[in-house]
Amino acid sequence: MMRKKSISASKASLVLFLCQMISALEVPLDSKLLEELSQPPTITQQSPKDYIVDPRENIVIQCEAKGKPPPSFSWTRNGTHFDIDKDAQVTMKPNSGTLVINIMNGGKAEAYEGVYQCTARNERGAAISNNIVIRPSRSPLWTKEKLEPNQVREGDSLVLHCRPPVGLPPPIIFWMDNAFQRLPQSERVSQGLNGDLYFSNVQPEDTREDYICYARFNHTQTIQQKQPISVKVFSMDSLNDTIAANLSDTDIYGAKPVTERQPVLLTPTGSTSTKVELRGNVLLLECIAAGLPTPVIRWIKEGGELPANRTFFENFKKTLKIIDVSEADSGNYKCIARNILGSAHHVISVTVKAAPYWITAPRNLVLSPGEDGTLICRANGNPKPNISWLANGVPIAIAPEDPSRKVDGDTIIFSHVQERSSAVYQCNASNEYGYLLANAFVNVLAEPPRILTSANKLYQVISDSPALLDCAYFGSPKPEIEWFKGVKGSILRGNEYIFHDNGTLEIPVAQKDSTGTYTCVARNELGKIQNEVQLEVKDPTMIIKQPEYKVVQRYGQVSFECIIKHDSTLLPAVIWLKDNDELPDDERFLVGKDNLTIMNVTDRDDGTYTCIVNTTLDSVSASAVLTVVARPNPPFDLELTGQLERSVELSWIPGDENNSPITNFVIEYEDGLHEPGVWHYQTEVPGTQTTVQLKLSPYVNYSFRVIAVNEIGRSQPSEPSEQYLTKSANPDENPSNVQGIGSEPDNLVITWESLKGFQSNGPGLQYKVSWRQKDVDDEWTSVIVANVSKYIVSGTPTFVPYEIKVQALNDLGYAPEPSEVIGHSGEDLPMVAPGNVQVHVVNSTLAKVHWDPVPLKTVRGHLQGYKVYYWKVQSLSRRSRRHVEKKILTFRGNKTFGMLPGLEPYSSYKLNVRVVNGKGEGPASPDKVFKTPEGVPSSPSFLKITNPTLDSLTLEWGSPTHPNGVLTSYILKFQPINNTHELGPLVEIRIPANESSLILKNLNYSTRYKFYFNAQTSVGSGSQITEEAVTIMDEAMASRQVDIATQGWFIGLMCAVALLILILLIVCFIRRNKGGKYPVKEKEDAHADPEIQPMKEDDGTFGEYRLFSFVSSAPF
Repeated sequence: MMRKKSISASKASLVLFLCQMISALEVPLDSKLLEELSQPPTITQQSPKDYIVDPRENIVIQCEAKGKPPPSFSWTRNGTHFDIDKDAQVTMKPNSGTLVINIMNGGKAEAYEGVYQCTARNERGAAISNNIVIRPSRSPLWTKEKLEPNQVREGDSLVLHCRPPVGLPPPIIFWMDNAFQRLPQSERVSQGLNGDLYFSNVQPEDTREDYICYARFNHTQTIQQKQPISVKVFSMDSLNDTIAANLSDTDIYGAKPVTERQPVLLTPTGSTSTKVELRGNVLLLECIAAGLPTPVIRWIKEGGELPANRTFFENFKKTLKIIDVSEADSGNYKCIARNILGSAHHVISVTVKAAPYWITAPRNLVLSPGEDGTLICRANGNPKPNISWLANGVPIAIAPEDPSRKVDGDTIIFSHVQERSSAVYQCNASNEYGYLLANAFVNVLAEPPRILTSANKLYQVISDSPALLDCAYFGSPKPEIEWFKGVKGSILRGNEYIFHDNGTLEIPVAQKDSTGTYTCVARNELGKIQNEVQLEVKDPTMIIKQPEYKVVQRYGQVSFECIIKHDSTLLPAVIWLKDNDELPDDERFLVGKDNLTIMNVTDRDDGTYTCIVNTTLDSVSASAVLTVVARPNPPFDLELTGQLERSVELSWIPGDENNSPITNFVIEYEDGLHEPGVWHYQTEVPGTQTTVQLKLSPYVNYSFRVIAVNEIGRSQPSEPSEQYLTKSANPDENPSNVQGIGSEPDNLVITWESLKGFQSNGPGLQYKVSWRQKDVDDEWTSVIVANVSKYIVSGTPTFVPYEIKVQALNDLGYAPEPSEVIGHSGEDLPMVAPGNVQVHVVNSTLAKVHWDPVPLKTVRGHLQGYKVYYWKVQSLSRRSRRHVEKKILTFRGNKTFGMLPGLEPYSSYKLNVRVVNGKGEGPASPDKVFKTPEGVPSSPSFLKITNPTLDSLTLEWGSPTHPNGVLTSYILKFQPINNTHELGPLVEIRIPANESSLILKNLNYSTRYKFYFNAQTSVGSGSQITEEAVTIMDEAMASRQVDIATQGWFIGLMCAVALLILILLIVCFIRRNKGGKYPVKEKEDAHADPEIQPMKEDDGTFGEYRLFSFVSSAPF
């Protein structure tokens, strides 16, 4: 396994460096080649530079590297060699440089603070990790302090200081009360970046004794709290009462009312401050102001704009947040606090510095002997970083000299390198804010040519298309590639060939005579190698009879042909598409060898049909359009005659039928006076009729159009007729859909469906809304409204019936008397809860609940039904509480019982019942407690069989996930299985419920057993879990079984039997050739079928059973 991991790591490392190297030498990603090439070490994984560890857990300092051969690892601590062999608490993972420092067995994390660096080394160089600073996290206790109560006058500002202990990393601060509820924050009260709680002005509701600052140390998962802080706010009213109690009636007294104050900055102080932030970090600027009314904060950048898409405001705009800052974000930022009395401001001068960042990081370099190359290391920062080089982890100034290497500032120049020039170089870019360290290796390889393309690889192309013959190769120095046609042919040259840098030979236009054997030769100064490939040029696939354009009527039949010609060695596949998509999944589409037939054509079959012929080498296609006829053309020449006040005659000329008779004409109208541009259905006439008498309404400016219809569909509408304006009249009808439904307990909302414009019959359309309480001797109350479809009557009793009517009127008079409808004023929530709630438990998962209905007068609305809320309190078997998930069942109407399904067995539940009307739910009935009985348990959570011996097996199991009651026992059943998978006698054992393991003894050796295991409660057995296991074989018997086949006497016996059979066969053959006859009985005996021989009475399928015993153990 470790060898496979090593090979895998080697492959991955080479893939990485191949992706990074310069164009001087390219290495193909061939798996066999990658396993053989040498490579200097490369660090692949390391711990962060600033590594804060949990002092309670083992410290793991990561260092993983790859290379060929696999690298070895060493460490330094605080700049000196760290000998891990001398520290029993420190180990290094196998085949890795990762250190594990054992803290959990007595080590102290503080003893291992320091700067660590890992070195990975092989014969080609050494790579180093970053300096990894190890520091254990700290969560110190809060220093004890005596906190005096804060007594503040209403309207004044206040700051509650947190001053958390200094931890590593710093804690997260938040304020809560004694009930562990976060204190509400707002523009007036908010927490600063330093953790203090700021009040721009205090109010009487701020009085409390439990302002508690909490510090959460995430690394150690601990939370510490400060002592509670008390705040007492004196309001002006209470202060005046106090003064009045201590003065006589003749004294003049009275505290000043709360005075408004202009803003004053609480933080930061002064008028200016400075802030330094690093490039790429988040810039946080804060301004919190006191004042009454509460000031509003605004931010600007002097001489510029706040950066778009990177600027955010937090903490009610008191905090300015700019993400991913750069040097361009330096400048002066002003916060302005303003209220109605004035403003205050503060200017923060921000300077953005930068730790080093890469412009060009050095990249791995792979060269051949004698080649040149460069390593470039360019970084920027503020201040500008210093660049230094190391070779194999040693400063280059004191590293062994290499005549091929020259250092020129941020560049190393290599000239005429040799294999000994291979090394790993480190570039360090540093300034006062940090450093960058990058490893880049120079790997000089001298390798004879290798051809990676498979020998005799077959290429197939279509005539007149390009042919690309691969010759993937590798060598160092880079080999030269030549191509020959045939084994002894001449070298290929000329414009008819293209030679690619990766060794591929391209024949731009392959012909039939291009077929043959091609030889690729690769050579460099270290050797030569060649490889042959085969090229076959095939005839192109053609469609010799293409599908043609078709026109077909609906429900007709159409067929498209597609006859092809192809190379005899290629197998074509023909597919059909409709509109460049798959054919519809419809049995009407019949695909034949050379055609496509569509039965019962419909409008949906319109479209473009494409025949595509695919082979492994080419693809051709041809398309044709199918048109299905068609809807009629629109009518024309519309004419109005016989104009009267309430009627007109319309005539027209039909359009082309398009081979499908017109069945009818649809007439539509437009009211240009009320709804211009909107067309309405008027009437329709048979297709043989071209005139119609139309009934009209008053006060409508009519236009008409006609649509022709046939079996295929409707035509486009005709051009509109001339307009005709009818005279005004009283409304003929009243609004429809009149309703009265209250939206509040004390109102009645009357709604109706307004008349359409043409229904108004004249100008000045209005509505007379009338109502009166039903069954009460009241007069009608009426109002007249316009341009609305709703009227609200206020001050009504809750949920009483009303008689309602709505009548239309216009400038010419009223519509006929409207009919009355019954409505109800608004509903209110029900007043009482259902009583006498009873629960009958049907079984372990089902219960029936009963209740008494509430009096209808207390419903105060339309009774919609009852809701039953129920929830599980706890499991009676585990006695453990869990998150309460309430479930709701709704029973419609006046139902007084319901079933509660899906309950969990052996559990305690609560429920209550509420009545529901259109307004909502009424009060809940008192909670009713009920319990479900036991049920059968689920299957045991697991069954493991371990420690097989000659005659025993050990069984271990886990209790059921859902016991659903009190477990009484476990039932184990088992039986042997022979080689033909037949089952033997079944044995059953009952095991106490507190057991968790069992040892079965006196079993047969080398026998497979099948086990069935389940748990029981008093209700019955749960579902079972099965497993199989085998006892081991007797070693002595196994040895004898093996030895018999190697004994000389056994081999001799087998040879004698074989010789005897051969002699008998020869004798039978001679007798048959001589025509001899022998009795039928002898013939039958001589040719007896071995498959019909009688079976043995005892084949020893299961063997002899013996007594067994078991040893069980209860769980700890």
